[in-house]
Amino acid sequence: MTDAVYTHGHHESVLRSHRWRTAANSAAYLLGEVRPGLEVLDVGCGPGTITADLAALVAPGGRVTAVDAAGDVLEQARATARERGLDNIRFGVADVHALDFPDDSFDVVHAHQVLQHVGDPVRALREMRRVCRPGGVVAARDSDYAAFAWFPEVPAMDDWLELYRRVARANGGEPDAGRRLLSWARSAGFTDITATAATWCYATPGERAWWSGLWADRTTASGYAALAVDGGHATERQLAAVAEGWREWGRQEDGWFLVPHGEVLCRV
Repeated sequence: MTDAVYTHGHHESVLRSHRWRTAANSAAYLLGEVRPGLEVLDVGCGPGTITADLAALVAPGGRVTAVDAAGDVLEQARATARERGLDNIRFGVADVHALDFPDDSFDVVHAHQVLQHVGDPVRALREMRRVCRPGGVVAARDSDYAAFAWFPEVPAMDDWLELYRRVARANGGEPDAGRRLLSWARSAGFTDITATAATWCYATPGERAWWSGLWADRTTASGYAALAVDGGHATERQLAAVAEGWREWGRQEDGWFLVPHGEVLCRV
């Protein structure tokens, strides 16, 4: 199965979190491999904030090709590049299962939070490997929902996690992708793999307000909300209760939330 639905969609509440991402907070494991003059493919670039950071790192002389399955979000990625004065990025629509590039086209092929949403992550990694030059690297990082942790315990948050994982799997994805990346990479034929883990942690008042707010909005107003209702996984009333649970957690002065990620750096 290669057809899968992107569970989150591109509602403002989703892009609010995507625009926060940088190469430093979301691709630190890769940065030792990025230097001026390299050709980089950024798969699933979204609004382009990580893309822009990578483009700055490969300049002068290097270029980033940024692709996404959703053509509409590429306009935001182009705007990010313009705002940063970057002219070494080209953009396009692409399916990671069938990349429209010749073999051995890039020095670095990168995907952040992509493989959890695709129908066949092993096939996707094979394609990423195909377009990567010998001596280059394929890098992937995905969160692992089953390993999310938070405090204080809010019952509606347990309901949220169970619901999200059910909806994501019904859409053809794998929400607990982080722990599977090493296995997927091995199945894709990689033998020189460095597997690591890293986290995001939200614990300050500002971080709690931001994280809880975007997930409360995402739960009731995003593409995920529509998929949850239309798929028969939850009613609008149940989604509203989950959203209020997020807000309740966000109001806690000792609120703490951990998002763990698996990472693989695969040498070609």
